[in-house]
Amino acid sequence: MNLDVFQVDAFTSEPFKGNPAAVCLIPPEYTHHMDETLMLAIAREMAVSETAFLFLHDMRLRWFTPEVEVALCGHGTLSVAHVLKELGRIEKGETIAFSTLSGVLRVTVSDNDIVMDFPATEVDTSAQLPQALLSGLGLTESQVVASGLFDTKYFIEVSDEAIVRSLSPDFSALKQLPGRSVLISVRAAEGTDIISRYFAPWVGVNEDPVTGSAHCALATYWGNMLNLTTLSGYQASARGGQVNMTLCDDNRVKLSGQAVTVLKGQLMLPSC
Repeated sequence: MNLDVFQVDAFTSEPFKGNPAAVCLIPPEYTHHMDETLMLAIAREMAVSETAFLFLHDMRLRWFTPEVEVALCGHGTLSVAHVLKELGRIEKGETIAFSTLSGVLRVTVSDNDIVMDFPATEVDTSAQLPQALLSGLGLTESQVVASGLFDTKYFIEVSDEAIVRSLSPDFSALKQLPGRSVLISVRAAEGTDIISRYFAPWVGVNEDPVTGSAHCALATYWGNMLNLTTLSGYQASARGGQVNMTLCDDNRVKLSGQAVTVLKGQLMLPSC
């Protein structure tokens, strides 16, 4: 049993930048073999932050980290759309719909990038952060401007761009605390609207290079703060990547970016 597999660097136009995702295309005849145990095993073997599985018979899309299934993945969705475009399964200007745990996600391929229509996410700034979380991140209370929760994940706005760029969390300490992930952000000094980093040691990803789903929260938070409906964001991981955001009237946000394929091959699985 062989599956077509691709590795795509998302939210970048350069190889070895952005966020790598593995993409597995599941033909109809293999659909009944793909249970969660096998998909998780494949995700661990691929050893990137997310592996996307697209079931071609019904366009059902699922994403797995090496540890868990996730409900929404921006760079995995972008990577799948990019692969379909390269294979000629979707043309420029065409919109394709994926069935996911976050509902139907529509993706449009344009001349220069890929645009994803995602649910917007609000940050609850009334939620309190554990002091141990700040310590694990290497932050002090005086560096925190605002904080809260979005989708059970922590959000922190800090006071200076240099703080975001220089963070070196104690991941062992963080994993001892309850949590899912933490998003750190600041208004950028120049070149882009906002800077962020995203840490998720609780699900097997110490630092995610570029996180599309996090920008659903960043778009609403900073859109309200800056009175903007269109924003640009740079995720300042070691690989780095650019995400453009547009807030829509229907509690949706459009995320756009580019991608490049760096590997194509076949995944050889035991016969079923």
